[in-house]
Amino acid sequence: MNYESGSIAQDRLTGPVAPPARRAWIIAAVIAVVLAIGAWAIWGRGNHSAATPGTAAGAEQLPSVTVVVPGRSTVDRTIAATGTLAARREMPVGVAGEGGMITRVLVEPGQWVNAGQVLAMVDRSVQVQTAAALGAQVNVARADLTLAQAELDRAASLVDRGFISKADLQRRVATRDAAAARVKVAGASYAESQARNGRLDIRAPAAGLVLTRQAEPGQIVSSGSGVLFRMAQGGQMEMRAQMSEADLQGLRVGARAQVTPVGSTRTFAGEVWQVSPVIDPQTRQGIARIALRYDPALRPGGFASATVSDATSAVPLLPESAVQSDGRGNYVYVLDGQNRAERRDVKVGQVSDAGVSVIGGLAGNERVVLAAGAFLSPGQKVKPVLRAAAPAAATATATNG
Repeated sequence: MNYESGSIAQDRLTGPVAPPARRAWIIAAVIAVVLAIGAWAIWGRGNHSAATPGTAAGAEQLPSVTVVVPGRSTVDRTIAATGTLAARREMPVGVAGEGGMITRVLVEPGQWVNAGQVLAMVDRSVQVQTAAALGAQVNVARADLTLAQAELDRAASLVDRGFISKADLQRRVATRDAAAARVKVAGASYAESQARNGRLDIRAPAAGLVLTRQAEPGQIVSSGSGVLFRMAQGGQMEMRAQMSEADLQGLRVGARAQVTPVGSTRTFAGEVWQVSPVIDPQTRQGIARIALRYDPALRPGGFASATVSDATSAVPLLPESAVQSDGRGNYVYVLDGQNRAERRDVKVGQVSDAGVSVIGGLAGNERVVLAAGAFLSPGQKVKPVLRAAAPAAATATATNG
């Protein structure tokens, strides 16, 4: 009994013993798994090593960049400016004659007058008497001429009869000629007096609008009294717009403008009729004169703002992302025939919401890199992705400094 109990206890400790055939199958499965892992490691590493040189040699990975052929666009440059309103042709009117006391003023500021119309009258009581005396002298000279001519005619009829010598006849001819000359002298003196009297009145030199009046009845005026009236010839007005040197560059006569006086919501159409030929060395600004039609709302001396639209020549237009800048200036990247990046220095014109106008350095038929220019280097090869160019017409806006 004790032997059996010992056998049972030994079986509980060691467990049941596997048959020999089952053990062989387990060992074979383990060996197969190990061989499979080794084969995968060997073949996978070899394929990877073989694929890497082929990729480097045959299929180089190139960065893709977006490019555009900008062409040339007609850019309307819009310049904002400020300035003062004034008469286009201002005429100062003063005393043209010897002057005197003003007796009447016939016009007020804001009135339209014709050429030669009397603006103010000057007392001429003394001058009228002088003119009358000169007129009487003309009559005396004419009477002397009539008498001298009659005596000459009688002498001519008697000389053939021998009653008067030829010498006496010649003296009478000289007397007649002297009388005729005195008539001319007296007539010239009288005409001069009349002209002087006519210049006593202050007259408008041309048709236009009276702007200011500095004359009052009872005022003593002379040629040194200065300006008594100011007029706008034809009522024509203008705005003298102050612009920077850069804005004046290329601005043409005839450019359209919209003028808005300060404190007004009305806008008046005009056009540039003169561009200043000089620049103020202190302010670095010049004047563009914008012609305006007369309107009571346009008051000379007032302040106004203007927007001038000037069509420039056709230039390439690019987005701002395409233009880079560094210490050497502005530049873009263009692609050559082998799709290699090439730096191209450019001169930038106006900048607006539509883009940047390039006024130098590009012809417009290049393939220009639109973005990622900051990450490229000259000579780098890329894969271009072409994008359609912007519309043919654009508007650029500039503000003077």
